[in-house]
Amino acid sequence: MTVASTTATHAAASRLTPAEAWAEMRAGNDRFVAGAPVHPHQDVASRRSLAKAQGPRAALFGCADSRLAAEIIFDVGLGDLFVVRNAGQVIGDSIIGSLEYAVGVLHVPLIVVLGHDSCGAVQAAIESRLPDAAPLPHYIDGLVQKIVPAVQRVTGNREITNAKQVDAGFVGREHLRDTVAELIASSEMISDAIAAGTLAVVGANYRLLEGRAETDVIVGVV
Repeated sequence: MTVASTTATHAAASRLTPAEAWAEMRAGNDRFVAGAPVHPHQDVASRRSLAKAQGPRAALFGCADSRLAAEIIFDVGLGDLFVVRNAGQVIGDSIIGSLEYAVGVLHVPLIVVLGHDSCGAVQAAIESRLPDAAPLPHYIDGLVQKIVPAVQRVTGNREITNAKQVDAGFVGREHLRDTVAELIASSEMISDAIAAGTLAVVGANYRLLEGRAETDVIVGVV
């Protein structure tokens, strides 16, 4: 990225405060829920204007589930969101590095961490605690193990014999909060930006049936 494009990016992103960025995202989600999206910034002119620089309004780190298409559920378009996703929205080095790029280079004022109900990764974490659980492939297990502490808290670390004994929604909520906390604890850049008031982090849970992103935890001023 050139100095010129970075400057242009900073100017674009700095127009919004964390509160304004979150208000815009909530308004877009409201339109999606109501079935009245406007599909902004998806035309040829928008595409051309972004060819040399980007200035996203926010960053989003969410689960890779195919039902969580971030730009659709928040009714935004090209250049509006810097999106990072993996199964179960599990923190790792590449995730932190990508979000630090969004904060340190693109100067986004907001990071949204998005979980959802009926999450396969959360269900796998619950089922991994069963006495007869089959071993998972190495890399899948690496993701699932990051969610297991949330399962343990919800169950009181008691042995479970049936996955239906565990409320997956509660596990997902606890894991979302863990993800937000780990992100902030792991990145000095992100925690410093929150302390300076230039960044906020919002943890939200997406309801698949209703299409609504419900705020669960907020760190910073929005």
